[in-house]
Amino acid sequence: MPWPQSYNPLGSVLWSTLAAALPVVLLLGALASHRVRAHWAALLGLGSALAIAVAVSGMPVASAGAAAALGAAYGLFPIGWILVNVLFLYRLAVEHGAFDALRAHIAHITGDRRLQLVLVAFSLGAFFEGAAGFGTPVAITSALLVGLGFAPLESAVLSLLANTAPVAFGALGTPIIALGGVSGLDVHALSAMVARLLPPFSLLVPFWLVAAYSGWRGMLAVWPALLVAGGAFAVPQYLVATFHGPWLVDIIAALCSMGALGAFLRVWAPSDVVLKRGVVDGHGHSMEQEHGATEDAPPVSRHHTGPAPVPSAVDVRKAWLPWIVLAVFVFAWGVPAVKNGLNAISAPTIQVPGLHNLVERTPPVVAVAKPEAAIFTFNWLSATGTAILLAGIVSALLMGTGRRGIGSAYADAMRRARIPLLTIAAMFGIGFVMRYAGLDAILGLAFARTGRAYPFFGTMLGWLGVALTGSDTSSNVLFGSLQVLTATQVGVSPLLMAAANSAGGVMGKMIDAQSIVVAGAATGYVGHEGLILRHIFWHSVALASLVGLWVLLLA
Repeated sequence: MPWPQSYNPLGSVLWSTLAAALPVVLLLGALASHRVRAHWAALLGLGSALAIAVAVSGMPVASAGAAAALGAAYGLFPIGWILVNVLFLYRLAVEHGAFDALRAHIAHITGDRRLQLVLVAFSLGAFFEGAAGFGTPVAITSALLVGLGFAPLESAVLSLLANTAPVAFGALGTPIIALGGVSGLDVHALSAMVARLLPPFSLLVPFWLVAAYSGWRGMLAVWPALLVAGGAFAVPQYLVATFHGPWLVDIIAALCSMGALGAFLRVWAPSDVVLKRGVVDGHGHSMEQEHGATEDAPPVSRHHTGPAPVPSAVDVRKAWLPWIVLAVFVFAWGVPAVKNGLNAISAPTIQVPGLHNLVERTPPVVAVAKPEAAIFTFNWLSATGTAILLAGIVSALLMGTGRRGIGSAYADAMRRARIPLLTIAAMFGIGFVMRYAGLDAILGLAFARTGRAYPFFGTMLGWLGVALTGSDTSSNVLFGSLQVLTATQVGVSPLLMAAANSAGGVMGKMIDAQSIVVAGAATGYVGHEGLILRHIFWHSVALASLVGLWVLLLA
């Protein structure tokens, strides 16, 4: 007999909502402090989520434990699997001088740090978001920025900030496809509606990114290039999402952005080239003045202030070889035909004992009460992390690395990932316990009680969903149906609010704990996740609020 979720277990909407929010408050509060390491904060949040689920919501102990285990398993695979293999590829590139060559080539394209940042974190990051998603772009771009000479903290923060507007169409449109499945709305219609919401922010993000790095004056000095990079992304994003669908939006838009920016920089250069290392945040303080790099920080290339030498064809090939191989493998793994074929070879599924179909979602979260599936799919061959692993091995062989060098690089990657893997497992445990205990729905229903302001708060619900789960796809699965039901009751377009859940969610991506941990691990900034959160949090809130106001205006 399934256990039915209760969305007012304490008989008071206020107290039930406060109880449901407690794990999130404890997690974020601990992360934001200087005294609690990320893995301990995650374990604290997980313990509180389990306690609330059992003691307040009345969830069976066995089911709560199974939900935590399923979340941990999902955190380790596929997210942790991506992280380990990105670090592996990164170590190979550093050891063979590919990062020095990459720095030289990008410096030849533009010597300005602000434009290097946009090219790597925004444009290239959007390509990897479109091809793979699920933490891949943050891991790659933050490591790349460190290799280019950016400091670890700024690399982590700015990579998180840049990975926003492409998220709704990430992993070949997975969030929109999932949203269509749970909401019952047409995927093409959802894609077109999201295309009405996000392009203004695709145009805005490069400006916001550079302003966060070098301040208002620094941003104004390069505004033509930012307009080109953002516009060349936003226009294709709108056109492809509207007239084709969600599948290739990010990939096409990212290629257009990289190509347009590169071509523009051949004929234009800023009058004040920024070469100085160090970043100023929104309060006028240098991030690196607060904390330096950690012992595990990857080695960085030292920039120079002289003119960049013209790289040879050999140097260019050396610089981009690992990343071209990575792009080929990741893109191939993202093609549905390839992914389905690999899944057919090996993708065993496990119905989680004590949880599968033993928890029931009830109205008003769903129209009709239905049991929640709890299935773990070990699709090791079709996983993005496997594509990255193979790309690393192929790159190593092409760069002349022997078996001993490959083994050494992988061992180093595992050493760097050990604490982040524990943290990620605990973070996902929190999200899954809250989902199966109905705590996420309690928070969602609190947003749904905002009446005429619901378009704004419904958008913020999508933001909260991604901040909690670490995935726009997961947020859409959790709240897509609730958005449609509530929008119908309030008298707002269900299509608009379903799309708003995904569009608002993209701004929560930069503060979800998993992404912060991945960014910290990729840059060697392990142990300072709270500092990363404090630097990025208000950017996330401000951008999400702007999306909410845009949705409210459209409504």
